Amino acid sequence: MTYLTSWLTSVLARDEEGQGLAEYALILALIAIIAIAALVFLGGQISSILSTIGSAI
Repeated sequence: MTYLTSWLTSVLARDEEGQGLAEYALILALIAIIAIAALVFLGGQISSILSTIGSAI
């Protein structure tokens, strides 16, 4: 019974410093995926706007 209690205590009292870093990495990956998707869908429009600005200069 003491083995079970000590094991349960060690599992519940884990050091969770790395958890914050993993969450930030997941958020960063989500932002990168959203940015890439926006560039894929809006790339043609952005290109034409930049071309118009470039030819005006």
